[in-house]
Amino acid sequence: MAKRKASVDAGRCVACGECMNECPRSAIRVKKGIAAVVDTELCVGCALCAGSCPVGCIEIMEVV
Repeated sequence: MAKRKASVDAGRCVACGECMNECPRSAIRVKKGIAAVVDTELCVGCALCAGSCPVGCIEIMEVV
């Protein structure tokens, strides 16, 4: 069964922290004010982060 995980396009991320604040699993950190980074071990693919991103740089991907 496929699982869903968040993926951040670091080139488009503005490091605002909205996704980090929205994540109920604390699976996202803003790396040195540059871009958000997802801890795939903690991410459950709920997509709350993607919905909160003002620039739309987070995609929920199917992983096997």
